[in-house]
Amino acid sequence: MSERAISREGERWVGAFDATTDPALRSWVDVDPGSDFPIQNLPLGVIETDRSTARCGLAIGAQVVDLARLAEAGAFDGIVPHARVVFSAPALNAFLALGRHVWRAFRERMSALLSVHASAEARTIVAPCLLPMRDVAMRMPCTIGDYIDFYASLEHATNLGRILRPSGDALLPNYRHIPVGYHGRAGTVVPSGTAIVRPSGQVVQAGGSAPAYVPTQMLDIETEMGLVTGAGPPMGTAVRIDDARDLAYGYVLLNDWSARDIQAWEYQPLGPFLSKSFATSISPWVVSLDALEPFRVAGPSQEPAPLPYLRASQSWAYDIAITARLATPRMRTRNQPSQTIVETNLRGMYWHFAQQLAHATANGASVRAGDLFGTGTISGSEPRAYGSLIELTWRGRDPLAIGDETRTFLEDGDTVDMRAVCLRDGVRIGFGELVGTISPAR
Repeated sequence: MSERAISREGERWVGAFDATTDPALRSWVDVDPGSDFPIQNLPLGVIETDRSTARCGLAIGAQVVDLARLAEAGAFDGIVPHARVVFSAPALNAFLALGRHVWRAFRERMSALLSVHASAEARTIVAPCLLPMRDVAMRMPCTIGDYIDFYASLEHATNLGRILRPSGDALLPNYRHIPVGYHGRAGTVVPSGTAIVRPSGQVVQAGGSAPAYVPTQMLDIETEMGLVTGAGPPMGTAVRIDDARDLAYGYVLLNDWSARDIQAWEYQPLGPFLSKSFATSISPWVVSLDALEPFRVAGPSQEPAPLPYLRASQSWAYDIAITARLATPRMRTRNQPSQTIVETNLRGMYWHFAQQLAHATANGASVRAGDLFGTGTISGSEPRAYGSLIELTWRGRDPLAIGDETRTFLEDGDTVDMRAVCLRDGVRIGFGELVGTISPAR
C-alpha cells in the first residue's frame, strides 16, 4: 500500500495518509460533513438493540455496521480468524487479541466495502447490516483487565505542584525521568451516560486536624484520552519502545473523576486510592491509531533526554483537540446550552503512549488485550486549556462563571460532556461524546 508523506520529521505533521485515510475518499453510505465518523475513521464499539444481544459494531456517519451480521455473510473470511465468533462477542477483546496485522487487514476490508468504489455485490452484502445509530445502545467497548492512569502532562503536573506545594518545587525530581502513573480500578470504568454517584471518604475539613467521613465537596473532572491495547508479550518481557505501536490499537475519550479533598488526605505516601477508584468514564467508540495517523505530530522536546529504554525513534504525539462542557441543572431547566470550560489538545503531552507502555512493562508486567492506559489530565499552558477544575479555579480560589452561576467544583445534577476531534485537509475524525451527570451521595 502506497503512503503519501505529509512532511519531514520535526515539522508539524509527521504522519502519513494512506488509501484508507485519503481526504478524497468517500462512502456510498450518506455521511454528513460534520459527522465524527466519516469513512476515514471506522471506529469500533459494542452495540445492542431491542431485538438482539450485544455484539461488535462500526460507526459510519449516522449509522452502525453490525459486524456480527456482516461476518455471518462471509465478509471477513480469510481476513479475520474466527470472525463470526469474534464479532458476535459482547466486547472487542477477541478482536484486539488478534494483533496489528489483522487490525490492518480488517480496516482495509471495511474501507473497501464502504467506499463509493465498492461493487454492487459488496453494497448488497453491507446494506442489510446497517442500523440507524439512534436505534442502537452503546455498551462498554471492551472488558478492561487492567487500568493505568498516567500523569503525562507537564503543564498539569506543574499546576498541581504549585497548588499543593506552593512553597516547594512544582515538579518532583522524578517527573522528567519517568512517566509517573498509578494503577486504577478497572471494575469502575464505565461507559458514557453512566450516572456518577458522589463518593464519600475521609476528609480533613478546613480548620480541623482529624478526618471525618463525609461526601466529597471537591468533585472534579480530568480531561483525558485512554489508549486501548492489544495483547503484549509474556509476563517477564519488557515491551521495546519501538514495538509499542504493535500493541496500541487506539484511543477513547476518558474522564477520570476525582475527589480532591479525599485525595489531599490519602495520597501521601502511596498516591491516589478512593479519591479516584469510584468512577472513570470512557467514550464508547475506539478510534484506531491507523485513523489518527495523518494527525501525528512532533511532540514537545524532553530535557534531560530520557533513558535509552524510553527513547523512541519517532514522535507519537497526536493533534487531537479536546473540549469539556458543563451544564448545571438550572441551565437544563431553562433549555440553555452547556458552557465550554476546557479547550485543550493531546499534542502537548510530555510523555507519549509508547513511553508509557515501555515504562509500564519495564519490570516485566504484562499487557492484555483490552487494557486501558489513561494519559492523565491533559492541560496546556493557557488557563483555558487547563483540563481540571482544580486548575481552572486554582483549588476553589477563583470560581468559574457558568451562566449566572458559579462553580469551584461539581455540584449534584451537573453534567459534563467531553468531545474530541482531529481536523486536517477536510478530514474530520471524531470520538463521539463522553457524558456523565453527578448524582447525590448515597
